Amino acid sequence: MGIATVNPTNGELIQSFDPLTEAEIEQKLARAQVAFEQYRRSPFAQRSQWMNQAAEILDARKEEFGKLMTLEMGKTLKSAIAEVEKCALVCRYYAEHAEQFLADVPAQTDASNSFVRYQPLGAVLAVMPWNFPFWQVFRFAAPALMAGNVGLLKHASNVPQCALAIEQIFQQAGFPAGVFQTLLIGAEKVAALMSDDRIKAATLTGSEPAGASLAAASGKEIKKVVLELGGSDPFVVLPSANLEAAVSTAVTARMLNNGQSCIAAKRFIVVGEIADEFETRLVEKYKALQVGDPMLPDTDIGPLATPAILKDLVHQVQAGISQGARVLVGGQLLEGAGNYYPPTILTDIPLDSEIAQEEFFGPVAMLFRVPDIESAIHLANNIPFGLGASAWTNDAAERERLINELEAGAVFINGLVKSDPRLPFGGIKRSGFGRELGIQGIHEFVNIKTVWIK
Repeated sequence: MGIATVNPTNGELIQSFDPLTEAEIEQKLARAQVAFEQYRRSPFAQRSQWMNQAAEILDARKEEFGKLMTLEMGKTLKSAIAEVEKCALVCRYYAEHAEQFLADVPAQTDASNSFVRYQPLGAVLAVMPWNFPFWQVFRFAAPALMAGNVGLLKHASNVPQCALAIEQIFQQAGFPAGVFQTLLIGAEKVAALMSDDRIKAATLTGSEPAGASLAAASGKEIKKVVLELGGSDPFVVLPSANLEAAVSTAVTARMLNNGQSCIAAKRFIVVGEIADEFETRLVEKYKALQVGDPMLPDTDIGPLATPAILKDLVHQVQAGISQGARVLVGGQLLEGAGNYYPPTILTDIPLDSEIAQEEFFGPVAMLFRVPDIESAIHLANNIPFGLGASAWTNDAAERERLINELEAGAVFINGLVKSDPRLPFGGIKRSGFGRELGIQGIHEFVNIKTVWIK
């Protein structure tokens, strides 16, 4: 379909966009370079004022922006509005803390004065996904712009109106022209952009193939890149856990964003004698979920973002069944228009099957039973991904083992994995490298310059 808004509830084409021409791309690159030379000299107080104004715009228009997200990619309206509120939060966080995070750091050496100074790099290309069309962008843009960089956004082709709205927010907040621009282009243009000297670094959230492609292009040009890729996060439940809290959170953790989240819990690993009770309660809660129009307040699960994602999910579930998995609930394509798939739980999954190693990007959970904590940790780690992990226990010794031994960029004990502006976010293994958010996130796209004075 190209670059277009297609309503995922009914397949209706709302609006299509012509991709930028080579001349238009050149104009935007030139504008970014000119803007950077001036913007990098702006004081933190001025940047903070603009960033706080962006937060004000987000808060004032959260229902409007929420409806735009729901229209373009199908998340429930209530979750879309919450996403806009979180974007305002990250803007305010870096508006308040960026100057402190980037202050000179003194060091005692043989110099009369030595310190580390953080300085911006220039134009940073952000290749962003459709699943959190505002949050993914703002969690990059808030620290990058507060550090004095300028941003170029290549957003997913199915959320062009969100991409244009975000550009407009930064303009209306007062940021100088060219500091943040949206590029309506296809993925095939990214490698050429990376070879342009005016692009100094890149960040990507998306699939493994997309990440590998950008990493290859960045490596060829020797440019910094941050990658946040897929995940098949474990959700480990031990016998000492608060079972009702674990089950309730399990539903939220899997169904977030209609199941289309990298850090959603996807593999539920339950230990020992509590497995039967956990399964019974989880199935009961899945059956109660409301699938329907994401604009309605009572809807729990909206449509998947595109027909291709729905097709892939159907294929994965059927492949899992053919490999020996058993369906506890769901598993059948819903009738009618739209990219809808029912909440589904698979169990009895052979550990050597393909799906045991894959990520499901939709409302499908995999339930595994294991005899002890040793087996739980082994199964949790026996996957190519390492983004997040949630573990449930009220035993201090078990908690320490899980924190130390789970292979992930984040371990949440007795809670669902989530991103927070105050904490670094990112993964290991095939889930990517580098960090967003926290002090670590703002340090990714700066020159960490050593200064030595005699």
